[in-house]
Formats: sequence, C-alpha cells, structure tokens
Amino acid sequence: MHWYEKLNQYFPIEEMKSQEHMEALLKEHPEVYHKDEGQNHVLMYAEFDTFVFIDYLFVSDKTRGQGLGHKLLEKLKQKGKPIILEVEPVNYEDTDSEKRLRFYKREGFEHAQSIGYRRRSLATKEINEMEILYWAPHHESEEKIFDAMKKTYETIHTFKDVEFYGESYQPVEEVLTFEENNSGSDLLKDH
Repeated sequence: MHWYEKLNQYFPIEEMKSQEHMEALLKEHPEVYHKDEGQNHVLMYAEFDTFVFIDYLFVSDKTRGQGLGHKLLEKLKQKGKPIILEVEPVNYEDTDSEKRLRFYKREGFEHAQSIGYRRRSLATKEINEMEILYWAPHHESEEKIFDAMKKTYETIHTFKDVEFYGESYQPVEEVLTFEENNSGSDLLKDH
C-alpha cells in the first residue's frame, strides 16, 4: 500500500494534508521535510535548526506494541532538539486517541498548557481543536514551543495552500494562541 493511503486510512480527513502538498514539501524542501517509511510505518516530519515537528506517525496494527513507535521517536530524540506534535483531544469513545496520548506520555511528552490551537479544516470547513504535545530535552519553555509551532504552521501547514486547496488557511494569529499561566487541566496526568 502506498504511504499516503496508509496515512489517509488512519488519520481523520480534517487532519490530512493533500498528497500533492506533502510531495511538494518533500521535493521542494528536502532539507526540512522528511519521510521515513518502512513496511509497517510512515513517519512524516519537519526538522528545523532548533526543533523537530512530527507531522504524521503511523504504525500498522500488526506491529503495534512491538516498540516500533518508540524506536522511531528515539531516532528523532537523538537529534537533541525539542519534538512537537499535534493530537486531537482525547475522545473517550475513541480508544485510539486515548492510546495515542498514553504512548506519548510514556515517551516523555508533555501537554502544552498555554498553547491554544484552533484551525478551520479546508476539507470539512469545520473548526478543529488540537492539543500540542512536546518533548523538551533541555526544558525548553512553552513560549519556545509556541514559536516553533508558529514557524511550523507558516512553513509546513500553509505551504502553497491556495495552489493545493484553492483557498488560504487562516492567518497564524487566528489559529495559535498563547496564554501565560494557563491552569487548564493537564491531559497527560493520570485521570
């Protein structure tokens, strides 16, 4: 099965970039946007000077629980930079979202308390709320994580958006917000 089909079957439509979008990033920004693909996984990520952003991480059902996701993350952690990713908020009817959160928690990821992320899907036209998770090897502040997310949004998510989707994504100020001392509930604490 083609790498894009694997991702497309696993991720909700409102979270998927188009295949053309991802292929253009791979071709036009090979120094930043990367694909690590094996028979049982697809990892799409962007590596910048100061951080790594995981765009998509897919591990096939038949190899889940065998440490493949851990190995892929370890490879990224060895770069010694913060790692950031977006996940949909836990939906307790969808055990996948809960398992995903538990997996990242085991891997040392934290939930960014002060970063709000709401974006309109060009595919469904609905507003999507996402959580930002991050792994900070040098205890980087959430402010640094916020700056990294803004850079990701502007260079990866909205790359040639009009060309690929016929319209622009919202400006970054509408999508990402930063609230100091946000005392929201910590999703990664045990319930």
